[in-house]
Amino acid sequence: MEYTVQKLASLAGVSTRTLRYYDEIGILKPARINSSGYRIYGQAEVDKLQQILFYRELGVGLDSIKEIVTAPSFDGAKALREHREKLLEKRIQLDLLIANVEKTIALSEGRINMSNKEKFEGFKKKMIDDNEIKYGKEIRQKYGNDTVDKSNAKLQNMTEEQYAEVSKLAEQVQETLADAFKTGDPAGELAQKAADLHKHWLTYYWHEYSKEAHAGLAQMYVDDERFTAYYDKEKPGTAEFLRDAILIYTGMKK
Repeated sequence: MEYTVQKLASLAGVSTRTLRYYDEIGILKPARINSSGYRIYGQAEVDKLQQILFYRELGVGLDSIKEIVTAPSFDGAKALREHREKLLEKRIQLDLLIANVEKTIALSEGRINMSNKEKFEGFKKKMIDDNEIKYGKEIRQKYGNDTVDKSNAKLQNMTEEQYAEVSKLAEQVQETLADAFKTGDPAGELAQKAADLHKHWLTYYWHEYSKEAHAGLAQMYVDDERFTAYYDKEKPGTAEFLRDAILIYTGMKK
């Protein structure tokens, strides 16, 4: 069966503008253009669009999705199995949050007692699962499964006080980094303060700290578009500035 842009957009629940954009960036080209100039999509394109939407749902960026689905070695069946595993993980995460909400409702109604630690269990688990979905593959390849598992365990066992501390510290990192970026000097006092705060923020999550790992993470902020987009959302170039500041801080700048 073949579909026009309008029909495929309606079938998939996306806009025609999205499909045209996918064509423009080369992530999903139509099977052909008919004599009237309309884009025509076949079954192969429908299947590829399904894969693209699965990856989008899992938080993967379009550049990464394009690299995956256009690779000669791409295996659609294998990808579907991987999607299934990720969605099952997401379901577990949602089940934990639902259970957490139900407990909190029961607590507010006086039917049960709930410790402060229990109140944060679901949220910490969600943070771990979100990070695993978004960055798990790259982080595990870079640092190894044991290191990542220990980091996740440290977060899961974090007390309410520690969680509040690290949340406040994260805000301080962002504020100091923003002020430092205005100076344009990654070796300056403010930039080095931001790098130091960033180190202390990491120690709440990492099983152990090393200058090499810190510098490697800073480089990943620049190499991985998802990290770059996070740090550059207010001021483009912030990720590179932070990378340079951390490389100087750790003594790893070449």
